Amino acid sequence: MTPRHALLPMALLLACASAPALSLTPPLARGLEVRDLAAMDRFSSPTLSPDGRQLVFAKRVVDFGANKSSTSLWIEDLFARDAAPPKRLTPDGWNVNSPAFSADGKTVYFLSSKGGSSQLYSLPLSGGTPKQVTAFDGDVGGFQLSPDGKRIAFNAEAYADCAADLACSKKKLDAAEKSKVSGKVFDRMFVRHWDTWNDGRLNRLFVTDLPAAGKTVNSAKLVSGEVIGDVPSRPFGDSSEYTWSPDSQSLVFSARAADAKEPWSTNFDLYLVGADGGAAKNLTASNPAWDTGAVFGKDGKTLYYRAMKRPGFEADRFGLFALDLASGKAREIAPQWDRSATGILLSDDGKTIYTTAEDLGRQPLFGVDIASGKASELIADGTVGSPVLAGKTFAFTRNSLKSGDQIFVGGLDGAPQRAITPSAGELLPGVKFGEAEQFEFKGWNGDSVHGYVVKPWNYQEGQKYPVAFLIHGGPQGSFGDGWSYRWNPQTYAGQGYAVVMIDFHGSTGYGQAFTDAISQHWGDRPLEDLQKGWAAAQKKYAFLNGDKACALGASYGGFMVNWIAGNWQQPWKCLVSHDGVFDQRMMGYATEELWFTEWEQGGTPFDVPKNYEKFNPVNHVKDWKVPMLVIHGQLDYRIPVEQGLGVFTALQRQGIESKFLYFPDENHWVLKPQNSVLWHDTVNGWLKQHIGQ
Repeated sequence: MTPRHALLPMALLLACASAPALSLTPPLARGLEVRDLAAMDRFSSPTLSPDGRQLVFAKRVVDFGANKSSTSLWIEDLFARDAAPPKRLTPDGWNVNSPAFSADGKTVYFLSSKGGSSQLYSLPLSGGTPKQVTAFDGDVGGFQLSPDGKRIAFNAEAYADCAADLACSKKKLDAAEKSKVSGKVFDRMFVRHWDTWNDGRLNRLFVTDLPAAGKTVNSAKLVSGEVIGDVPSRPFGDSSEYTWSPDSQSLVFSARAADAKEPWSTNFDLYLVGADGGAAKNLTASNPAWDTGAVFGKDGKTLYYRAMKRPGFEADRFGLFALDLASGKAREIAPQWDRSATGILLSDDGKTIYTTAEDLGRQPLFGVDIASGKASELIADGTVGSPVLAGKTFAFTRNSLKSGDQIFVGGLDGAPQRAITPSAGELLPGVKFGEAEQFEFKGWNGDSVHGYVVKPWNYQEGQKYPVAFLIHGGPQGSFGDGWSYRWNPQTYAGQGYAVVMIDFHGSTGYGQAFTDAISQHWGDRPLEDLQKGWAAAQKKYAFLNGDKACALGASYGGFMVNWIAGNWQQPWKCLVSHDGVFDQRMMGYATEELWFTEWEQGGTPFDVPKNYEKFNPVNHVKDWKVPMLVIHGQLDYRIPVEQGLGVFTALQRQGIESKFLYFPDENHWVLKPQNSVLWHDTVNGWLKQHIGQ
């Protein structure tokens, strides 16, 4: 890792070298800017050796000029007496991901596309040149090493009719790419998903033996063959959706049938299959909703997993379950704990599940007693993620409204926490971040609703500041004490704006009933919360200039901006709608994951058309008058680009001041570094034009 002094600006280093002692003054403070955000190093994937001594993690750096990033692995000896900084493990020029230790703790495995396709590589802790382990026709998407260190389970894309022959899939794909015929015939959905058109391949699960040192393997056994579905799920599933048994003789994976009903189904089941293949046993057939994230107990007799109860609802609560594999009986571990678990990490003694869950605008780490179901908050601040445990060593990531992910060790059983990687403030010593405060008010139905206010970086008592009013997406989401590389309130505070964010009804982390309250109520209950929250914030914080405010949102937040345009125009000097729903009825036909719209609207657009019209922005266009910036990406198949074009047409046709920012190569998110800078520059320019700076 870069020495701390190397993070300082060169001019400051020269000043240190030439100035007398104690005469150094810090650089002039400034707020966070988008170029800081886009170029900032990112840390992830904490991984512990079996004895808990060695910590490996990933560091991502951006080459802004090349408009791309690369990731390397770093290592630290946690038991060393000196406090030496982490050392780079992978060589320069290697872009890698997904680190994992060998069973003996002497080797690190990871994925890299160094040879042209994503393959598995190994590297001893002493470093050197990585050795290629797999040489398959096609990319290895993810992997899990068997506990005995003899085999690999991995996922790769393959055609269902090619069985375990990855070379067959490669030949079919090459033939399709070389064909002079461009037309394709589909006989079922998903025709396209997230940002990709369906080419007929599925994520399949394979097992192969680890080859001898210095050798590569290019053949594998398909073990998910009887279950025709993506393992892991698309578009965001990963290798945590399959796991080895402690004896390395079997695996459990989560899958949903890739059939004609898939676009409106959330029925993922857990399957048990032998590591040599054979028939897969459905362990959770009795639950028609989502089952995933399986983890074996140490004795292999109990399977712990997360499950939802309501089919078709992607934002249902994920409860924790224990399945006795001998009897097939499952029980919910903490049915009274009204939070949604994000994962499962077992304690060494098998008595506690460690998991994170959103809670009142934060995401703490909880310990859940398996016997009693009692949940206790263990690490409270910010947004905790990626917990790992080996022996007595515990590591995790944490971010907040003032820093991206840092990697920490400690924190369990009273152990002090130690930061392994720098905070955003340490990476950017000249940047001053806006101070944040959570507030509470009575919203719809008299319920308690929470929000955050972030002060501008240059806040001074007695001054008033223009306001960016941010509306989160989901709608089952949250703008809480966490860091984002897309919608980061510090980028607005860094421009001299105050920021207000409301976790309206439908937000996560406040109990399942609070989350449920938005379904079929997109335009009334959350709007009431936003209106009351805006009034409460102005009453509580005198520095908010309510006469100079703009409302901004993406996805559901973009829908709400479109809805506000016709139903709550008065406070706003401008609006920003990114990837927002404009026509609910057409959204019900054009989106890809139909379960979402059908749950949120209470049925299909042909069965309950009135539901789709009740809160439909397109029906209120005649009342629009506030200037609006519209943003959309061509590859957004969740909310297709025509929705954004429709918004822009409605504005232009009525002579309302408006702009349309279009990205031909971005999906529902804006991910490329230079595109992100353009996005922020355009949005900031729009705000400056209408509410100053």
